[in-house]
Amino acid sequence: MDNIKFICDCCGKEHESWPSLTYNTPSSYYNLSPQEQEEIAVIDQDFCVIKYPDHVDRFIRCVLIQKVNDHCEDLEYGFWVSLSEKSFKDYLENFDNENHETQYFGWLCNYIPQYKFSNSVPTTVVTKSGNDRPEIFPHQDFDHPFVKDYYEGITKEEAEKRIQGMLKN
Repeated sequence: MDNIKFICDCCGKEHESWPSLTYNTPSSYYNLSPQEQEEIAVIDQDFCVIKYPDHVDRFIRCVLIQKVNDHCEDLEYGFWVSLSEKSFKDYLENFDNENHETQYFGWLCNYIPQYKFSNSVPTTVVTKSGNDRPEIFPHQDFDHPFVKDYYEGITKEEAEKRIQGMLKN
């Protein structure tokens, strides 16, 4: 399987390449009841805020590029990460600033079917000039198979398996 034909969620056209594996919401939002989603959460394409009685969770949408060792194309994920109030506020205030480049600490906030998670993965969130979505880099010293695969790469067969799994869901 060299190319996958898919209908793009964004433009509605058929494409022949690897689609990005995107998550529409952070897992925390997904796990809310429909009533909670309506009452305590606000979400759009780039931001999500959940106001619990005792704390507030803040999320932004980011990109992670997974190296594929035996293929010319890498696998792209569209993940959500949680940020501190200070970092979230800074990102929000500079969202339209095409020259804003900085780094934040964030926690990966999506369930990835190929891995078991008991804790969230710590990441460095790197904003880019030109207003592209920030890229995330898992902390290399965090002992988890996902982090190991990120730094060592995965096979083309594994990447295609992940794509097919996501397309089925």
